[in-house]
Amino acid sequence: MRHTRSPRLLCLLTTALLALPALAQQPTTRPTPAPKSAPAKVTPAASSVPAGKAAAKPATATTPAKAAPGKAAAASGTAPAGAKPTVPAKTTVPTKPGTPASGAPAKAAATAPAKPGATAPAPAVAPKPAPAKPVGPPLPANLGSSDPNIRYQNGKTLITQTRYELAMQELEPLAQPGARFERAPEAAYLYAVAATRAKKWAEAEQMLNLLRTEYPGWAGMADAFFLQGQVSFEQGEADNALKMLSQLPAGQLVAERENMKAVYLPRLKDKAQFQTLLTRYPQDATLGRTYADKLANGGWYTDADKATLDQLITQLSLDRSRYTPRPKPAKKSSYNVAVLLPFEFNDPSWEKVRKNQFVTDLYAGMRLAQDSLQREGRPVQLFSYDTGADTLQLKQVLALPELAGMDLIIGPIYKSGSKLLARYAQQHQIICVNPLSQDGDLVLDNGWHYLFESSSATQARLAAQFAFSQFTARTAVVLYEDTKDEAAFAQAYKTTYEALGGKVQALRRINSDVDESLAAGFAGLDLKTVGHLVVASDARKIGPYTLGVLQTQGARLPLLTYASWLENPRISLGQLDARDVYFVHPKYLDKTLPGVRRFRQLYTQRQNLPPSVFAFTGFELLYYFGSQLHQNGPAFQQNLAASGPVSGSVFQGIGYPGGAHDNQYVPFTKLERLELEVLNPVGVR
Repeated sequence: MRHTRSPRLLCLLTTALLALPALAQQPTTRPTPAPKSAPAKVTPAASSVPAGKAAAKPATATTPAKAAPGKAAAASGTAPAGAKPTVPAKTTVPTKPGTPASGAPAKAAATAPAKPGATAPAPAVAPKPAPAKPVGPPLPANLGSSDPNIRYQNGKTLITQTRYELAMQELEPLAQPGARFERAPEAAYLYAVAATRAKKWAEAEQMLNLLRTEYPGWAGMADAFFLQGQVSFEQGEADNALKMLSQLPAGQLVAERENMKAVYLPRLKDKAQFQTLLTRYPQDATLGRTYADKLANGGWYTDADKATLDQLITQLSLDRSRYTPRPKPAKKSSYNVAVLLPFEFNDPSWEKVRKNQFVTDLYAGMRLAQDSLQREGRPVQLFSYDTGADTLQLKQVLALPELAGMDLIIGPIYKSGSKLLARYAQQHQIICVNPLSQDGDLVLDNGWHYLFESSSATQARLAAQFAFSQFTARTAVVLYEDTKDEAAFAQAYKTTYEALGGKVQALRRINSDVDESLAAGFAGLDLKTVGHLVVASDARKIGPYTLGVLQTQGARLPLLTYASWLENPRISLGQLDARDVYFVHPKYLDKTLPGVRRFRQLYTQRQNLPPSVFAFTGFELLYYFGSQLHQNGPAFQQNLAASGPVSGSVFQGIGYPGGAHDNQYVPFTKLERLELEVLNPVGVR
């Protein structure tokens, strides 16, 4: 849709941009350093102290350590005709830092100036340029060979080189019945292995279906059933996964099968789904033990579950002391909330304060929420703890006896600390909420750990649902940055969109720092024939490049991307206004809402500066979960899962339907009729 241009657009866009995540606001005066004290324990926040001043020293954001993805052992070899290949599937579990670390650009090396009058001697021989480092093992010879045996060997070699998409290209023709290749079953299985390692679950399932249908007598069918179990679990089809695993021949892959179920079953968040599975597989010991653990230690237990839990304890010979649920905490008139943030009280320098102003803003928003809850007759007491920028200080805080008596824990910021606190919360059965992370892996199998933000995969699923409902054409092209988060977004988008009935014609990884990669990402795409384009990238280069390609091709298709494009100085308002662009915008703030206006007014009166998006986040987080404490008590998992999405006070909505532990609400914004209009995909107002 073309848009009418007007001077009013700049004003409205400027207003909208203020509601986006941005750098913390510069205070008008230098904050007064708080007196140094023991970094761990801080007294409860009193309502008479202005928000943000009790923790005037924000933390230093350091780059978290990169976690190594988990992986299963892999082997390869040459399989004789009719025998199973020896390359098993591998599951990669990515990780993500809890909050982006701000880093300074690298400084170029400076050359020391020569002394006056000194002459540098010329080298006798010009230095040779350093040889380029090899980017990886050489590709197999004769890719795409007409000899099926060469292609088969190439496919196996490419799998060992982790070049999974190339391996799939080599093996796919060999697996078809029409090829009449003597090792077609092995080629089909290896194709499925490569697809699972590339997280192309739909392609893997399609090939495994072909393998079971066309080659039912293959000697390695047990491996195919095992791999299908993993694919089904990854696609959220636990029932089919257990069905496939139950078809394994007796005595084969027993330990591997139980290990797979032990990894994936705790990730199920829907109690009703678990009950259905128990009815269908009553003799599955791993399933029963996992459900018993959910009841006793995962916050699922109610009085109606007593008979079921007793039966499972008896049937599976479980330790009754371990599987006896703790008494459900009674509701109280006031609740204690621990706030574990890297305030960095030990460093009062102005540089440290400014670098981590977001921590102070986050806490100041919580203090304002505390006041609001107090006025409504739902008091909460805040206990702030300085966790520093490493896990050592956090461990000291977690060792404090008083922390085990808290009703809710908020924090920390960094990923390594989040894992420590998640284990602590599960052991002590205290719900903890991570305020900033979008890493859904943190809450996969922990019923006591919540994300306040939407995970990347959740954003992608809702974006796909939105696109399918809003765009007439049912085809898409998805480009994503070569990072863990964007890869998760792209794969979840493809899976969801195609499950709804759409088709992702191309799913391509790009590196926006490399011009050749950008060109290759768009190479061969006729965007005039595509229903819509998805670009999952925050990089500065990708926005102008994408808009340039669209202009060159004369393509008018809808574009769905991140809201960070609105902050890109390389993209003009006119470029965005001239296109049909939709933004995934989890932190959208509608300034016309009464809650937003009121919060901004109160915060400005108290802090003498307008609130940053972190201040809004702190307010919404404590107000929402503080309300949950008063409505349902400290163990509110099941009540929260049954309530569905609810409206927020400052953000458009927040909720945890179906037992999910990350925010399931993601608004989308679009430039239309000279205003930013909120398009709500989940019906929350």
